Amino acid sequence: MPFQFHKLEIPDVILIQVSGQPDARGFFRETYRQAEFAAHGIPPFVQDNHSRSTRGVLRGLHYQMHPRAQGKFLIVVRGEILDVAVDIRKGSPTYARWVAQTLSPESGRMLYVPPGFAHGFCVLSESVDLVYKVTAEYAPELERGIIWNDPDIRIDWRVRDPKLSPRDLGLPLLRDADNNFVFTPH
Repeated sequence: MPFQFHKLEIPDVILIQVSGQPDARGFFRETYRQAEFAAHGIPPFVQDNHSRSTRGVLRGLHYQMHPRAQGKFLIVVRGEILDVAVDIRKGSPTYARWVAQTLSPESGRMLYVPPGFAHGFCVLSESVDLVYKVTAEYAPELERGIIWNDPDIRIDWRVRDPKLSPRDLGLPLLRDADNNFVFTPH
């Protein structure tokens, strides 16, 4: 089995570890197999996205509300990021808590962030190419976010003075954000 699935401190966020088959020419790495992901509770994906950013860029914290809430499966194909997921499900025992993982091609780490979480990342290398799959198609009217430096969440982004878009600079605090996620125990 090429994949190892590890639940993080917030168990709905899943770290996927994969190994490659290196040789003198480079390597081959399987990054997704629907049956194995489904066996670990990860739904199928309907859209792929590719993001390129430079050192110090911080994107997030973003989410898409119901009825088109998105789960995200994130793979860094070049560079390195600090990837962050914040639990925004009302009533959750881990509400407003966050988990983070450093992702790079060399680490073989990939991350699944389910619906009900705000997601963001900060670029730690000179540049990064991030490819991610989502469980629902993009719906701009349902896109929302939370300010990256919310004092109630206190994420350690590991960078000073991140580069943010005007939109991300204007996002609300979690307590003021439009959010229709409610925790339901499994």
